[in-house]
Amino acid sequence: MPLRVIKVGGNKLDQPEFREQLAGVIAELPSPMILVHGGGQAVDEIQLLLGSEPERVQGMRRTGPEAMRAALMVLCGELRAELVTALMRKGIKTIGLSGFDAGLVRVRKLNHPTEDLGQVGEIVKVETELLYSLLEAGLLPVISPLSLGLDGQIYNVNADNIAGAIAEAMGAHELAFVSDVSGVHRSGRIVPQLEIGQTESLIARNEIRAGMVPKVRAGSEALRGGVSQVRIVDLPGLAAGEGTLLTASGS
Repeated sequence: MPLRVIKVGGNKLDQPEFREQLAGVIAELPSPMILVHGGGQAVDEIQLLLGSEPERVQGMRRTGPEAMRAALMVLCGELRAELVTALMRKGIKTIGLSGFDAGLVRVRKLNHPTEDLGQVGEIVKVETELLYSLLEAGLLPVISPLSLGLDGQIYNVNADNIAGAIAEAMGAHELAFVSDVSGVHRSGRIVPQLEIGQTESLIARNEIRAGMVPKVRAGSEALRGGVSQVRIVDLPGLAAGEGTLLTASGS
């Protein structure tokens, strides 16, 4: 059966009612699936409590020591546990993982052209054998984006990039980026379809900005890598098959 990879994030992710709604929607979708999650506002809140101001560069979190501590506490702790249990309450056999578990996602330090982002990684390899085994066992993997560096250190990786790399490595039929934003918007209206050849010019003109930038870039890369369909959507749109559909140029 075709595989769907869903990345879920946005400011509502740390709200119990959103997680329950998410679990309800996922329970109605056909298996197999892999769920990748970000941190919502929870990582920001913990980082502030640790005395550090959250910073982002083109949608990517600058990850110094305090940001990494916050990410570990949230992404490998309360938030993932709450996601897993919300899905279990809907009868979905779920297992929580991070990218560093069993070396699932291997990375190296990201060399940004203009900024030092700290402990932020770029993906080198996805180990698919474990994921295939979990899916064959009827489990839904729920994966946080903290991953294992080639140097043995933990790195933060943008969850959109993790989802795209997993979808590509697993030959997924569909990759869906789900947040509290219904899709790519231009002039106040949702764009139902967007060719990936247009995205960089839209980013340069600031029509695609902030957290939408890594989504369209990761989605574009996944399409080039063989993923059949990429959507950017909110939770109601995921259930209804709506949102912005990214397409290969000329298709």
